[in-house]
Amino acid sequence: MLKTRVVTAVVLAAVFLGALFLLPAFGWTLFALGIAGAAAYEWAGFARLAPPARIAYALSSAALAAGLAWMGGLPAGEWRATGLTPVYAAAALFWALGAGLWLVRLPQAPPPALVLVLGWIVLVPTVLALVQLRNAGPVPLLLLMAIVWIADIAAYFSGRAFGKRKLAPRVSPGKSWEGVIGAFIATTLYAVLWHTLAPAFLPGLPAPLAGLAAFVALVWALTGASVLGDLFESALKRQAGLKDSSRLLPGHGGVLDRIDALTPVLPIAALVLSL
Repeated sequence: MLKTRVVTAVVLAAVFLGALFLLPAFGWTLFALGIAGAAAYEWAGFARLAPPARIAYALSSAALAAGLAWMGGLPAGEWRATGLTPVYAAAALFWALGAGLWLVRLPQAPPPALVLVLGWIVLVPTVLALVQLRNAGPVPLLLLMAIVWIADIAAYFSGRAFGKRKLAPRVSPGKSWEGVIGAFIATTLYAVLWHTLAPAFLPGLPAPLAGLAAFVALVWALTGASVLGDLFESALKRQAGLKDSSRLLPGHGGVLDRIDALTPVLPIAALVLSL
């Protein structure tokens, strides 16, 4: 099992990094739309749709994302797609209010139509942000995504070492408040190092967020959002009776299992970029 996980992780990293640094803007857009289709297919499983309906939902989701990307000029390399700001704002509003309410109430049998609409609210802005932020530069996007990876790794190890108080036992029994604290400590250090050592890779930040303290606060917000994204997908899987979103990635579950924490982070970051 460990060997399978390692091999899959290496292949995924190679494919992602190759696409990130080698593809032109149009090619990266197609790559991101492929991710959108795969993630949407898995999301339809949360609504318990049959395979033909899941394919239809995946295609319609990718088409919706493609249309908005075209309108925003993303395939041509636009990185200040202000026309997409309302899309990112709607996603940010959901993560600020709707996701938390969902986790508190944990509806046991949510209407399939509601689950599918939430899929568009979550996935479409994520894919658009993935393209727009990459248009701003592959290195800044990679550094941004590293916030999520660092938070996840730090939460895992600090939770194992110190975890006593459960964060959300009804949703994800393995997560603890101590793990969250460890994640915030790690991303704070990362933010300071990024701002100090690589300020050239902070493109497009509004002036109020350019200072170190404000940038650290932004990273804190993104760290908290990453935790929320992880918990929200865990809740949907639990409500659908699923352990993983799919078995597409051997040893790693599905696409959603790999991008769950990124789904709030990328749209929020793109919203900040478009201000």
